[in-house]
Amino acid sequence: MMKGTAASSLGSVKSYVTGLLLSLVLTVIPFTVVMSGALRTATTVVIIAITVVLQTSVQWVMFMQMNTKADEGWNVMSFVFTLTIFVLVVGGSLWIMQHLHLNMMIG
Repeated sequence: MMKGTAASSLGSVKSYVTGLLLSLVLTVIPFTVVMSGALRTATTVVIIAITVVLQTSVQWVMFMQMNTKADEGWNVMSFVFTLTIFVLVVGGSLWIMQHLHLNMMIG
């Protein structure tokens, strides 16, 4: 068995199983909303955006063990960096898709 900080930094089986189940649920929700077509487009996009943020949070906490308890602060710095990249990628993607939609509607 591992002792010391290496063993304490690993997640438990319970946290991995919980993360897996939450990830599956957060994947099925937007898939079902899109495939059913029952909601308006704006509502569907909002549901997808919310589940993306929740899914990413589950990945950070359950699988990557992001927390504020790290001794050196690298965990917090990597979280801030990841959050910045996440906002840029998701926000940029939504911005690009909106402009593509507007340009396709004009022509």
